[in-house]
Amino acid sequence: MARKLFIAGNWKMNKTASEAAADVKRLVELLSGVGDKARVAVCPPFTALDRISSVARSAGMELGAQNLSDKASGAYTGEVSAQMLLDLGVTQVIVGHSERRQFYGENDSIVSKKAIFALASGLCPIVCVGETLEEREAGSTEKVLRTQISGSLDGISAEDMLRTTIAYEPVWAIGTGKTATPQQAQDAHAFIRSLLSAKYGETCAQKVIIQYGGSVKASNSKELMAMPDIDGALVGGASLDPAGFADLVKNAL
Repeated sequence: MARKLFIAGNWKMNKTASEAAADVKRLVELLSGVGDKARVAVCPPFTALDRISSVARSAGMELGAQNLSDKASGAYTGEVSAQMLLDLGVTQVIVGHSERRQFYGENDSIVSKKAIFALASGLCPIVCVGETLEEREAGSTEKVLRTQISGSLDGISAEDMLRTTIAYEPVWAIGTGKTATPQQAQDAHAFIRSLLSAKYGETCAQKVIIQYGGSVKASNSKELMAMPDIDGALVGGASLDPAGFADLVKNAL
């Protein structure tokens, strides 16, 4: 079945609020008219969400956060709650990014709690999974993906799965300049969809958006997005330049 392309830019810890406001204004101009063909989201640092919210949303661009707490409120210094994000017009939130797993000790159980809390609060999670280079070279890609999908989606119903996006991001291709070949990416996406089918049924699995992330850029987005099970991209470094990100989106259509 046809799934609408969904491309999200993860700005990570880059751009001040002022820089973000200028870049989103430019991005909106460059992507005028694209909304009918693809969903586009930007995920800036928390500090820029308020500044860019109205401009992005008025142009039909979705607003995403890079993380959230699994607590509603309280004495959790440094955390940001779902309600805080919703108040700013955020609709999407990234959970379980490999950098959160690698540098901040987030495991599948934490990812699941955050995804469930996001869904219960009205946010749509983008759940990240992917293997390291060592795991791929050891032939463990499917084992890793099976474990991460099972654990990260634990407790999520089929109904809520329809509001959840999966982002397959091979860790070895993030920020390295290395990209999985279109066929390597397709194989992983197809395997993830087979896991979703086994867990939720084929009808549900065929509706779930599965993005690819890992050194996606304008020069390879078309080939990657042409694969039958690749439904978009979670873009890191290439999303920081408005013109480059716009070209990436347009080339993918």
